Amino acid sequence: MGEEMEQSAAVDDVVAVKGIIQDQNPVDFYALGVAGCIDRLAAPLRRAGVTVHWHTPHHGIEISSSAAGLLYHVAQEAFSNTLNYANAGELTIRLNAVYHGIQLTITDDGTGFEIHAAPSGRRHGFGLLLMSIAVHDAGGTVDIDSAVGRGTSVRVTLPLD
Repeated sequence: MGEEMEQSAAVDDVVAVKGIIQDQNPVDFYALGVAGCIDRLAAPLRRAGVTVHWHTPHHGIEISSSAAGLLYHVAQEAFSNTLNYANAGELTIRLNAVYHGIQLTITDDGTGFEIHAAPSGRRHGFGLLLMSIAVHDAGGTVDIDSAVGRGTSVRVTLPLD
C-alpha cells in the first residue's frame, strides 16, 4: 500500500514545461529500467485522461545507457506531441527485442497530422525531426506514420552491439 502512495507522489514530479513533458527527477535507467522511466513520462497523459497500454517483453533487455537515453527522449517528444496536439484517448507503447536491436513503438489514436505538409508555425514534429537525426547517428531508424483522423505512430529501432 505504501509503495503506491510513494509512486503517485513521485509521478507528480513529471510535468509539462512549455509543452514538453519533463521528469523533474534524475532519470535512473539502472533502477527503473528504460520501460519504467518511459512509463513515468506518461503521467501527464494519464492525468489528462489518456489510457496508456504497455506491451513489453517478459525478459529484460540489456541496452546501453546511450540507447536507453535515445529511446527516452523519443518517448518524451512523442508523448509531448500527443499531449499537446493529438486529443488522443489511448496511447500504446511497445518495447520489443528485434533482430540485433531494440524497437520502441508509440501509437496514439488522436487527430493525427499530414506528415508531408509544412507545419505552419507549429513546433509540431520539429522535436521528432531532431530526434531522428540523433537516432540515425546511432545507426538506428525512425518511422513516423500519421494521417489526419488516423492517429500517429512513431517507431524507433536501435541496433544493440
